[in-house]
Amino acid sequence: MNAPGETPSLSVDGHVATLRLRRPGHANRLSPRDLEVLRDHLATVNADDAVRVLRIQSDGKYFCSGYDIASLASDSAPSSLYFGQTMDLIEAARPVTIAAVQGGAYGGGTDLCLACDFRIGTPQADMFMPATRLGLHFYPGGMSRYVTRLGLDQAKRLFLTAERIQADEMLRIGFLTELVDEDRLQQRLDALSAQIAEMAPIPLFGVKAQLNRIARGEIDVAAIEEAVLQSERSRDLAEGALAWREKRKPRFTGR
Repeated sequence: MNAPGETPSLSVDGHVATLRLRRPGHANRLSPRDLEVLRDHLATVNADDAVRVLRIQSDGKYFCSGYDIASLASDSAPSSLYFGQTMDLIEAARPVTIAAVQGGAYGGGTDLCLACDFRIGTPQADMFMPATRLGLHFYPGGMSRYVTRLGLDQAKRLFLTAERIQADEMLRIGFLTELVDEDRLQQRLDALSAQIAEMAPIPLFGVKAQLNRIARGEIDVAAIEEAVLQSERSRDLAEGALAWREKRKPRFTGR
């Protein structure tokens, strides 16, 4: 059971929400209760039209060490498939997501990173995928994210050898989208959040969702064309054009 104050927290500041993992003494592994709380927080964020960015941050030395495998010994605990379905929900979240990877990401924690749209890491980050070494077959969404984000060869390398890699290699293969010094992580996270939050919500959310589908080989031309027409009819497009002419920042409303 989680101690009070250990379950993931959610805070919202204007267009930016922050989800924080708070079990540093257990490498921020996620128990079944943590996953329930994460799902509740995602539902809250998805229902809040003002939120355009969702950041995931962690307390302590580790980013996330994945599912609490010890819980699988309990007859009442959900399968690791439940963990994977929760990561699928993070990938499908309406806002743009950013993982601040300040330390180690292991097992399902690596998939939590890959479920996010951006992954900013520090030199203290490292990762490995021990599922096969532990005797556990990984769930479908996570395998798909490994292949679509990193490519088949890197996915095989990481799954089939359980090799641990460091931050510079994580950047090289695309696991991290950026690498910054530890003392600049929060500054860069805030700057990227602010940059994304200034975008027009209709294309921001629509393009994110469609890019994820295209990566999985699911191209819905009709849906994309309808999204184009919706953006063309929006007040935000007129505001964007006016702001461009007036050389000022646009004030988008999502309408």
